[in-house]
Amino acid sequence: MDKIASFTVDHIRLLPGVYVSRRDHIGTEVVTTFDIRMKMPNREPVMNTAEMHTMEHLGATFLRNHPKWKDKVVYFGPMGCRTGHYLLLAGEYTSRDVLPLVMEMFEFIRDYEGEVPGAAARDCGNYLDMNLPMAKYLAKEYLDRCLSRIEEKNLVYPED
Repeated sequence: MDKIASFTVDHIRLLPGVYVSRRDHIGTEVVTTFDIRMKMPNREPVMNTAEMHTMEHLGATFLRNHPKWKDKVVYFGPMGCRTGHYLLLAGEYTSRDVLPLVMEMFEFIRDYEGEVPGAAARDCGNYLDMNLPMAKYLAKEYLDRCLSRIEEKNLVYPED
């Protein structure tokens, strides 16, 4: 079997950032997948599922209500390795194109107050696995240590 593209990225050198993971062509349409990497893989602790789940609910709600981007959002959700999230958008974009949107989303998560959208038994298959305070803390950490001072090395995957 061929190795899938995401397994060819050098995770030893990968930094927190916003990366174009892939572009898929579906008929005449393009879907761009973004790797929203919050943690350095294999070098720092991963995030727990409760805060990732909370970020998923808040992020998806924010994105699907965004006045400019809502009709382009295909998916937002956690990576299995728990070091970040994937964002899939209809269209061909660069990391710089979506950086303002990603920053706005993490500011929304950082500043969110109230009940987490969809955190009820009727709405979610694991509604008790939520941690809003930690989701807010991690959103602030990502904004402060990465997004607010982003460089090219945080926008383009490391080359071999």
